[in-house]
Amino acid sequence: MFGHFGFSYVGLIFLLMLFLPNLLWIKRQPKGYEELAKNENKVFLAFEHIGQIAVVVIAVIFNDYNISVITPWIIWFLVACGCMLLYEIAWIRYFYNPSLKNFYVRLLFIPIPLASLPVLAFLFLGIYGKVIWLLLAVIIFGIGHLGIHIQHIKTLKNKV
Repeated sequence: MFGHFGFSYVGLIFLLMLFLPNLLWIKRQPKGYEELAKNENKVFLAFEHIGQIAVVVIAVIFNDYNISVITPWIIWFLVACGCMLLYEIAWIRYFYNPSLKNFYVRLLFIPIPLASLPVLAFLFLGIYGKVIWLLLAVIIFGIGHLGIHIQHIKTLKNKV
């Protein structure tokens, strides 16, 4: 439950799937996003940053996420992979037409997919690996990340 130290190639792959679209997004931010970011809640921002750092470190330093033996727990891994694939699909949709609307629009039944799917993916990865540290880090990250994006959506609704 506390994890076994060692390099996780699965954690690295998940992090690459998370960071690569975000690096592309830096050049293709939707108009009006900078204005939203100026008024972000500082508590949510602190949770997001602390959680981000923790998730990045914990995802690669525990090898419990690497596939070694197929057990019923593999279902959690497959759900985590499904979340990451949906996350990539949401980015493709966004890059096809970069706008605030496409940044926050639902994907299937999933609200704010570009914010919620990575949180869910790492949560399910933590469950699969049975690493309490990743679960705690994801909860901290999720509070901040989702809180910020929910705040953005509320701000956008108030402007309409």
